[in-house]
Amino acid sequence: MADARQRIIIKVFRKYSHSLGPEALEYLEEVIDRHDIPEDQIEDSVEFFAKEYNRQDDAQMKVSVQILQRVYDAFQGGDVGSGGEDDFLNPDEHLKVINAYDMPLWNWSNEKGTFERVSAALTVSGSAESRTAAMRNRSNIIKQTVLRNDHFSPSTLPSRDREHLLTLRSTKQLLGRAGDRFLLFGMLSHNKEGKLRLEDEEGSVELDFSQLDQPSEGLFTEGCFALVEGDYTEDETLVVIAIGHPPCESRDSARQIFGHIDFLGGGSATLQEDAQLGARLQTDMPDLRFFVLSDLWLDKPDTFIGLRKMLDNCVENGFIPKVIILCGNFSSRGIAQGNAGEIRRYQDNFDALADLIASYPGITRYTHLVLVPGPLDLTINSVLPRKPLMSTFVARLRSRIPHIHFATNPCRIKFCDQEIVIFREDLMARMLRNLVGVKPDVRNDDLKRYLVQSLLDQSHLVPLTYDIQPTLSDFDHTLRLYPLPTCVVLADKYDRFQMTYEGCHVFNPGSFLGNSFGFSAYIPSKRDSEECVLGTEADDD
Repeated sequence: MADARQRIIIKVFRKYSHSLGPEALEYLEEVIDRHDIPEDQIEDSVEFFAKEYNRQDDAQMKVSVQILQRVYDAFQGGDVGSGGEDDFLNPDEHLKVINAYDMPLWNWSNEKGTFERVSAALTVSGSAESRTAAMRNRSNIIKQTVLRNDHFSPSTLPSRDREHLLTLRSTKQLLGRAGDRFLLFGMLSHNKEGKLRLEDEEGSVELDFSQLDQPSEGLFTEGCFALVEGDYTEDETLVVIAIGHPPCESRDSARQIFGHIDFLGGGSATLQEDAQLGARLQTDMPDLRFFVLSDLWLDKPDTFIGLRKMLDNCVENGFIPKVIILCGNFSSRGIAQGNAGEIRRYQDNFDALADLIASYPGITRYTHLVLVPGPLDLTINSVLPRKPLMSTFVARLRSRIPHIHFATNPCRIKFCDQEIVIFREDLMARMLRNLVGVKPDVRNDDLKRYLVQSLLDQSHLVPLTYDIQPTLSDFDHTLRLYPLPTCVVLADKYDRFQMTYEGCHVFNPGSFLGNSFGFSAYIPSKRDSEECVLGTEADDD
């Protein structure tokens, strides 16, 4: 029994990349005996211990007995896990807007089978090495989820039927094996002759789609990673018989493995803490809403009419949103470089927005306002991730609105146990312009579903090559969708939609100005969204 208990302790700490010496192992067994913990509760107790140890600033890879004792003393003193659960949940204490440039970089290590935090300073200039590393990370993160999938991972149960287990091969293993069938994983790209190929870390192979009836569901673009099955020929090409996106891993599954890693940089919480917050969110704040508006053209007078009507409705009905997310573009057209008159009007529009919102004291006191720039807005850089709106344009907003956040594009909101990604980009058009494969006769609704499926399967907001969509390579990790967020806002000028895929809710609020003032409201307690339309019967006062 002692050996079985030791194996459990070692296994739990190994999951967090820690190794146990004899003294640390003996100390943990002593704690278990001291509190007479039942055998069926040992793993959960050690899990809680390991997570708290991992959160210590001076935690070492080889577990220190002194740090273990400190964690244990904190448990005994009630400093860990005490949150006053009898009190009503205060949403402000559990709401944090996280900009892209504040997120730490975690690279995947094939040697250790986990993520390693990069301690070196990140720069906007990047380097050739960082571009390669970013693309390699995209590949490795997807591949480790593929290999963990039931169709690829061998079971430890002897009764499992292994005949249908799929085996991934590399392009290097194709050499000299013409006539054989292979399943490959790699990135779709074009070679110098303009022919489509599949590229992995060991090489590349040209693809022949002449025998493929149609690809599986999703949008296949240059730069996305795909699973390709085909026959290798004497001409050193792979005749494709099937192609599909890699399987998506749910948020719960990923967090069971990597829940101790603070991907956002805002402080990590244990799975147990998140579960408690999620339950209290449903009971304490079932009606709480986040309003999301996109294409808020401040140079159009009708926009302010719609905004005033929305805020009036909130006040009249006593229903104040906790968060209002305003996504660009904040002008209906781009600002000509060096045009002083247009730049001045651009700033005046933000000043008018500040005056409008400040005229509603209840909203000003309670609501958090988040501004996310669009592709045409004036920011320091035009490459993803985009910096926040320049401070010179939003000085009055900053001074008059107490709870205001000038966010990057993309940015994230951590609320209780949820992670919400906000991304403003005309992504549907960009993806469709760079397609290399899609099912024929696709309807509009299918395209929306394919877009969502492709992004989540690719674990990335922009699954394209750098020459198609430039990004800052040192900050490519801020575009990752792994672990899967709770919600993704794809603010796009394309048609509105909402759907849930693998437990992740994705929606597009659409453009605010049009035939009607339309936006979306996200409901954290339900992890769902609803479409809101104000109509056009607005007063001009």
